This record gives sequence, structure tokens and C-alpha cells, in this order.
Amino acid sequence: MSEPDAPDPSRRTPVERARSTVVCALIGAAVTAALDEIVFHQLLGWHHFYDRSTTQAGLLSDGLLHTAEVLGLVAGFFLYADLRRRRALAPAYAWAGFLLGAGAFQLFDGIMDHKLLRVHQIRYGVDVTPYDWAWNLVGLTLLAAGAALGLRAVRRDRAGRAA
Repeated sequence: MSEPDAPDPSRRTPVERARSTVVCALIGAAVTAALDEIVFHQLLGWHHFYDRSTTQAGLLSDGLLHTAEVLGLVAGFFLYADLRRRRALAPAYAWAGFLLGAGAFQLFDGIMDHKLLRVHQIRYGVDVTPYDWAWNLVGLTLLAAGAALGLRAVRRDRAGRAA
């Protein structure tokens, strides 16, 4: 007798391309936020998420960012595990989503947080121009790689259906 929640191995679940992309985009954004927060906020101490107030407000903002990234990681990995359990994960779309999410977070942070809202800079006491260029170019590169993987996956699917 099988368990009621166990997937039936003889029944093929349709692959969920869009959901694979979105779930892994959430994970990609959360991983990038975690790397930013750990490396630039904690290890290097270059800035806090919100630097336009007291150090205590900056630490509180870092804690809130950390909470959001952990929630994103937990939710993303639960959704990812569900896709895997149901054999509905589309790996090519998942990788595309991961890179798209990582690049989107990086560019949002670089353009919105650093330049438009000015909640913090990458680093203080130095010319930030090379840091801004590097930060945003990495984000663009991640986005471009994710878009290229996504387009390749779509083309491969269309070619497979046409054959």
C-alpha cells in the first residue's frame, strides 16, 4: 500500500517552466541579497542597508534585510522542493530564473538603492564610480546570462515540439 501523499511514479506530471523560473528567481535574488549583506555589510563593513541615520538604524535595517533574504530562501527552497517532489522542475528554466533573479536584485540595488533612493553607497570615503560600474555590470551580466539561458530553453522546447 502506498502513502496517500507519495507521487505515483507511473503518472507523469507536466513540467512547470514558468513556475521553475519564478521559484528560482526568488532563490537567486535571496542568495544575492545574502552575499551582499554578508560580504559588504558584515565582513567588509562598507555600509548598512540604510546609512542615512544612526548606526543603530543601519544595524536594524541590516537585520530586516537579513530577515527578508532568509524568508526568501526558505520559501524558495520549499517551492523548489515541491517542484522536485512532483517531478515538475524544468532545470534549464530554473537556472535561467536563478540568474535573472540574481541580476535583478543586483541592478535594483545598484540603481534604486545606490543612485535614486541613495539609502547607501557601496563604499564611503572613496570614488564610488568604479564600484558602481562593477556592481551594475555584474548585475547586467547575470541578467544577460539568465535571459540567454531562458531563450535557449524556449527555443529547445519549440524545436522539440516541432519535431
